Amino acid sequence: MKKSLIALAVLAASGAAMAQSSVTLYGVADAGVTYLNGNDNWSGVTSGNNLTSRLGFRGTEDLGGGLKANFVLEGGFNLDNGDGASGYAGAKAGEGFQFKRRSTVGLSGGFGEVRMGRELTAAFNATARYDVFGSVGIGQSRLWADGGVVDASANATAVTTNQRISNALTYVSPDFSGFKFGLNYGFGETTASNSDSGYLGAGLTYDNGPLSLGLGLERLNNGANSVAASDIDAWSLGGSYDFGVAKLLAGYRVSTVDRATGENKRSGAYLAATAPVGAGTVRVSYNRYENELANVKGKADQFAVGYVYGLSKRTSVYGTYAYIKNKDGANLYNLGSGGLKTNGAQQGFQVGVSHAF
Repeated sequence: MKKSLIALAVLAASGAAMAQSSVTLYGVADAGVTYLNGNDNWSGVTSGNNLTSRLGFRGTEDLGGGLKANFVLEGGFNLDNGDGASGYAGAKAGEGFQFKRRSTVGLSGGFGEVRMGRELTAAFNATARYDVFGSVGIGQSRLWADGGVVDASANATAVTTNQRISNALTYVSPDFSGFKFGLNYGFGETTASNSDSGYLGAGLTYDNGPLSLGLGLERLNNGANSVAASDIDAWSLGGSYDFGVAKLLAGYRVSTVDRATGENKRSGAYLAATAPVGAGTVRVSYNRYENELANVKGKADQFAVGYVYGLSKRTSVYGTYAYIKNKDGANLYNLGSGGLKTNGAQQGFQVGVSHAF
């Protein structure tokens, strides 16, 4: 009898411990066929056209008194060839699977959440959520596409902060009647100075019924990952309103840096809409990109339309068409492979399948 009671006590204790902590494996498998028509034609199987293909682990432990410990490890991969170079700015072909989409550990409670590691910035989260194409595929808004890398071409010189920040300390507030804010401080961790390549950013959001608003503010010291001689400053603003029959979305972003050759300023605006049609959703967007370097201006216009049809809660099929036109001698952006000439235009199609697990 005593042995039975001891065994039951051990089982009860282990069950309680398991109930207080959990680890979840999750991911997305997304692939499709892409066709692009620009300076050259290009077609092939591509990954992450509707949702970024990824694999992740997240876990939480209840520490009592409302306090929880949590972690997230998430990496992207290319479903078309199996390599790990996908899902984050600066990914390199053939580098293998890494947890560079997110790798954080932290504590949460009534005070909000404190995390350490690498993740999307609060500024990016506050306004990029209004991109109806989810910042992936040929239809995505390219206001954040350069990821802080400065190009050798004058007209293509990037002026933007990173979508994700490493070596970061992050705070996310609780909800205050629809208002939330997040803060990121990224340590530069360079040999010259701790402030070199350091990052400071904030995001403020408001969500109340059909209305949603977001504001992002960022400062990246010494251009991190670039040859820019000065700091990069950026701000962004976005919002949406759901009318039921359709949702309207809009956004605007400006980033600037003073360089030896003059001030480089990049800005962009977008308008978008979504509407439920049958078991799916229609997505439409328009983007205007502008770049100014030493009073030399370049512009580009982009239009995209797509449809996502839900076969189930976890599986969807999708189709997207996008067109981009560079103007005023600029070569700011293209939709992917296929290349562009100066003042070039490019269009493309994508069809594929997304499965979340």
